[in-house]
Amino acid sequence: MKRLTLALAASAFFGVSAQAQTVLTTSSWVGPTHTLSLAQKEWCETVEQRTNGKVKCNILPRAPTAAPGTYDAVKSGVLDLSFTVHGYTPGRFVLTQMTELPFLGNSAETLSVAYNRIASKHPEFTAEHQGVKVLSFFTHGPGIIFNTKQAITKVDDLASLKFRVGGGMVNEISKSLNMNVTLKPAPDSYELLSGGVMDGTLFPAESTESFRIEKIIRHATTFPGGLYNTSFVFMMNPAKYDKLGPEEKKIIDSVSGEFVARLFGRGWDNVDRRAYALMQANNVVVTKADAKFVADVKAKTAPLETKWVKDAEAKGLKNAAKVLADFRAEIAKLEK
Repeated sequence: MKRLTLALAASAFFGVSAQAQTVLTTSSWVGPTHTLSLAQKEWCETVEQRTNGKVKCNILPRAPTAAPGTYDAVKSGVLDLSFTVHGYTPGRFVLTQMTELPFLGNSAETLSVAYNRIASKHPEFTAEHQGVKVLSFFTHGPGIIFNTKQAITKVDDLASLKFRVGGGMVNEISKSLNMNVTLKPAPDSYELLSGGVMDGTLFPAESTESFRIEKIIRHATTFPGGLYNTSFVFMMNPAKYDKLGPEEKKIIDSVSGEFVARLFGRGWDNVDRRAYALMQANNVVVTKADAKFVADVKAKTAPLETKWVKDAEAKGLKNAAKVLADFRAEIAKLEK
């Protein structure tokens, strides 16, 4: 009888424990050693530790959808947790393109923190993300022009080459510079470049290592603050979040926003630095855009800023020009 009582008690205990644990089905559309996957894994480990194992991630070995389908996978509940590039679904997001304009900053961490500080003051940024629970926004490092053919020293050099871009504002910047571009997700870059389908790609430094193109590219052209940037969202299925207890929600909230921005941004900056050393080792010729090149790019892309302000206000963001100015001021403050 005593054994039966103990067995029933143990069964009840483990049954309650199993019910109390929330498992987040998690996925990454980049490889497991990519800085984004590593940052997401670290976030999951932090949540599991702080919730004493009540919330944990089940990181799938393969993404259940291609990169552009990630947002809808989280929205529908196929995934509980993941990240995506806003530009992979053109036309869906407008406000987030603020962080993709040229010459904003030289650090992913700085831009990502500034991004979250501005978004936290303007709920319209989160409201644009219908059907998901936004945990944080972040960006990659400054965008660079990479190619396999020639040094790029002026705007006119761009027209003769074929480039892969990811979509969003970078596509608009490319069109303003009369570039011949094709919209493809970042993981396609190796095949496109190695097969000669594309001559180049627009990437942060990190991606030369992450997508194994460091031995294919021959030239890189850098710009102060980056030619462009890319906006990401780290998100959760809202129904899954709503099922959490008050304490678990509090913990999730405590590791959202700036916590995520610093985690993902710092990781990206570290790999950017490593990638520059890798480019040097592979004899990639790095050209810094001179003052005239920068001025020409600014002149050609200036209408994009005006258009963003107009489009953002049409989506409900009041005084969008000031919001953009505040974003730049926040970046400058963080860079000091």
